[in-house]
Parts: sequence; structure tokens; C-alpha cells
Amino acid sequence: MKSKSTTAILALFLGGLGIHRFYLGQNIAGLLYLVFCWTFIPALISIFDFFIFIFMSESRFNIKYNLKTGF
Repeated sequence: MKSKSTTAILALFLGGLGIHRFYLGQNIAGLLYLVFCWTFIPALISIFDFFIFIFMSESRFNIKYNLKTGF
């Protein structure tokens, strides 16, 4: 079961390399982040991802990434 806080921390510190996407099982997105990390565009996107994960409710995170109801 994936943790919302772990995902947010990975997005903040290692998001430019796409580590948070690999953690969530989104390997293609993670590879795209990794391939284009030299442009710093994935780093900017990961900052937005960080805030999205921080403000996302726990139940919505579970529904979207853990395939559980979370209620």
C-alpha cells in the first residue's frame, strides 16, 4: 500500500528524476521524467505534483493509487 506522505516527499526531493512516479507504479511517466531531467521541466512539474499530493485527501489518494475505497 502506497503512502501519500512518502509520495509527496519523493516528489519534493527526487521528483526531477521521476522517483515518485516509479513509486506509484507509473513507470512510463517515470521514464519520461528521467529522460528529460536535464531540461529541469520534470523538476518544475514535480513541484506541482508535490502540492497536489499534499492537498489531496487520503481517501482520494487511496482510490486513485491504491485501488481501495479509503472510506
